[in-house]
Amino acid sequence: MPDRKIKQISVISGKGGTGKTSFVAAFAYLGKDLVLADCDVDAANLHLLVAGRPGDGKAEPFKSGFKARMDADVCAGCGRCLEVCRFHAVRLTEGAGPGRGNPVSIRELSCEGCGCCVDECPVSALSLVENTAGELYVSPSRFGTLVHARLAPGEGTSGKLVTRVRQRAVEIAYRQGAELVLIDGSPGIGCPVIASVSNADGALIVTEPTVSGFHDLTRVMDLCAHFKVPACAAINKWDINPDLTISIEEHCRKREVEILGSVPFDPVFVRALTAGVTVMEYGESDAAMNLNAIWTALQNFLRKYGNGDSNAAAN
Repeated sequence: MPDRKIKQISVISGKGGTGKTSFVAAFAYLGKDLVLADCDVDAANLHLLVAGRPGDGKAEPFKSGFKARMDADVCAGCGRCLEVCRFHAVRLTEGAGPGRGNPVSIRELSCEGCGCCVDECPVSALSLVENTAGELYVSPSRFGTLVHARLAPGEGTSGKLVTRVRQRAVEIAYRQGAELVLIDGSPGIGCPVIASVSNADGALIVTEPTVSGFHDLTRVMDLCAHFKVPACAAINKWDINPDLTISIEEHCRKREVEILGSVPFDPVFVRALTAGVTVMEYGESDAAMNLNAIWTALQNFLRKYGNGDSNAAAN
């Protein structure tokens, strides 16, 4: 890659339902020279607001881990695989069982790819094959290229897929001459969130004045501090509980986390989502005005703190 800095800002929330994706879509409308990365690979939905649908662009399989495969023509039906499998992934077919000479089958969703059955099979009827755990998409959108993904049901490698999404977004940003990768992270503080913020230039935490929102704000602030990612915050629906909003503001000041702004409760969020557009496109509103101000503050935040090397994209 060329020796050029691509800034990365991850928008996270600690909990679901705070309006994080609506914020990202609004920023995508306001921004320029950016690439979008939807890193909520378990339930990606940014494409609903920016019109970048899977299948509109380039799709590629996401390979992760291994699964056992049975060759029924070779299987002697000895039942050794039944004895060694600790994940109950070996399925008994009709008439099958130890010593009966009929083949068994493998239940893929239960298989962990440990390889014990492969090592123990006396006739080499089992083998390990690379597992397709989902798909990664590079789709055109109304606001630039969108990199997003879909993790297959039951797969547990979301962090690895998030890293792949970020890496691909950075590669595309280099090719297109974009200056910023705008990341829509997933809720919580687990592996996909860690992969969303690691080595980023900054993290915007979208929170809300509820007990769970306040609690999870603290947890995700701790996560950013642990990985030395500069964090700022924005409060959505601040007026549903003004007293708790004041407590959140005081807590952020104690933690030296800058609050970039607040957005009042506004039904325009639901109306815009129903229409498949961003809040900024739906018409003039208090929410749109405040989001515009937060976007300006976020750019200033990036200019202040975005001096690290984020181009490794969550190693």
